[in-house]
Amino acid sequence: MNFNSNFLDKPIREIDILAFDTETTGAYPVHDEIVEFGSVLFSEGVVKSTYQSLFKPKEKMSDFIIKIHGITNEDVQNCDSINSQATTIYEQFQNAVSLAHHAPFDIGFVSFLFEKNKLQLPRNPILCSSLLSRALIPNTTNHKLQTLVDELKLEGGTAHRAADDAKACLQVFLKCLEKLPTTATLKDVLKIQAKSLEWKYYSLLTSQRVMLIDLVKSIEEKKDLEIIYGGSNSTRKLTPLGIVRSPDGDFLPAICHNSGEKKRFYLQKFKDWALVNRNP
Repeated sequence: MNFNSNFLDKPIREIDILAFDTETTGAYPVHDEIVEFGSVLFSEGVVKSTYQSLFKPKEKMSDFIIKIHGITNEDVQNCDSINSQATTIYEQFQNAVSLAHHAPFDIGFVSFLFEKNKLQLPRNPILCSSLLSRALIPNTTNHKLQTLVDELKLEGGTAHRAADDAKACLQVFLKCLEKLPTTATLKDVLKIQAKSLEWKYYSLLTSQRVMLIDLVKSIEEKKDLEIIYGGSNSTRKLTPLGIVRSPDGDFLPAICHNSGEKKRFYLQKFKDWALVNRNP
């Protein structure tokens, strides 16, 4: 599908929508992995297909994470790595507009999966049902997916399971469309969303930024970082926990060895950095 300016003027109800969701081993791309991917393709007013699969991560999941999504280490023990299904997942995104709830979280994980498997990031637009619901359904208690499911009386299925959350996300989106005229275009919806979300903003390996490539290397090779940060000229040592690219500012969640606390370190404030071996 050619996502050009003419396509942006197409009525949103005539456009294929791929609602998707991920369940992961933790909060941060690179360090953490996708253990479940689910999607729903909505086309011509109906659900045309669904996809759901579990994947075995490299490391065992913590009890804390298991309590969130209910997927156990035993559930994924005999599953394939997600890399074996990267192309299958990638192909789903090629001919539809992407939709997720709190989309930056899921896009961060999926984009890294694609780049690791040398798949070019999609160029199709990204919609976020959380952002749209804030604009079009403002009078709910909050805009968490399960709150919206409950208060809008939607079919939520099992919370924090990828396929059911993808279906719930799609239902929230359709509720949002009810607030718009039938002539509303993709451009109109993107304008209402306000925040620009594009796949390229979440690139880690093909962004041509040396810093990002070094940070990925530090996490994958289990190295620490020594950085000079902000207005200080002194060095501080960090143990990276992941990399988050965000329209509000890219940051490195890390344990600061000076304070022993987990903090966010915004990449635009890095003055210098170096990878160092981690103490055993």
